[in-house]
Amino acid sequence: MGRLRDRMAEDLKLKAYSPSTRKIYLLYARKFAAHYRRSPEELSEAEIREFLLYLMEVEEVSYETYRQILAALKFLYTVTLGRAWEVERIPFPKRRRRLPVVLSAEDVAALLGAIRSLKYRAMLMALYGGGLRISEACRLQAEDIDSKRMVLRVRNGKGGKDRYTVLSQRLLEVLRVYWRAVRPRGWLFPGKTREGHISDSTVRAVFRQAREAAGIGAECTPHTLRHSFATHLLDAGTELVVIQALLGHSSIRTTSIYTHVSTRHIQNTQSPLDHLNAAWLEED
Repeated sequence: MGRLRDRMAEDLKLKAYSPSTRKIYLLYARKFAAHYRRSPEELSEAEIREFLLYLMEVEEVSYETYRQILAALKFLYTVTLGRAWEVERIPFPKRRRRLPVVLSAEDVAALLGAIRSLKYRAMLMALYGGGLRISEACRLQAEDIDSKRMVLRVRNGKGGKDRYTVLSQRLLEVLRVYWRAVRPRGWLFPGKTREGHISDSTVRAVFRQAREAAGIGAECTPHTLRHSFATHLLDAGTELVVIQALLGHSSIRTTSIYTHVSTRHIQNTQSPLDHLNAAWLEED
């Protein structure tokens, strides 16, 4: 895409999109151009629709991937190319609501125990202990650890918002040992990205190895630790509005999905069948 890619990258920065969103939007814009081997400037609504149908019917991409690709193309045509009419009539597909995968406390302990590296164990402990998204954990800085107030500062979360989440005492202890051993400067978890912090792909690879070593099912991902954080808090009696704030959700409706996977809420609910008063019930 060359010049067009540079313009889109500038527009994404000017719109204050997060680094992870900028990266994925540019990736999918390149994928679109590569599909036709032509610049998006030469393509219109017909090609966009054909490409999206190809993703659904041939590649069978997930809903989340499809949504991100469509959002990237809508940004490209609406903002960078100034041709909003090419994408304004393309609808989002109806979302199939699926319950999040949640690990048991025992599985979380086994997963973390399978990691030998102090750095990577601390990283995954931060994901679970604070309910962080993977991009948020990768960009933690040492000054984000507030041991006096026992909170963890999350910078530039989803939607460009900052927030605070809980700082686990166990995580703090591990981070102190890690800091004394490594003495990181700037980023808490340095790596080989352009910015200098650990990459999402590295964390996913570490998680996959730990998952396999712990004998945990292949459905879970690093984001499963965030889901597990929320569900385990709900099981422990934490109010939904508090969990919403810790996760950085803008709507309580998003957080309420965890009520559907919380075993405590299910177990404490009595079926109406148990309240029926009928003679035939006594005969069985």
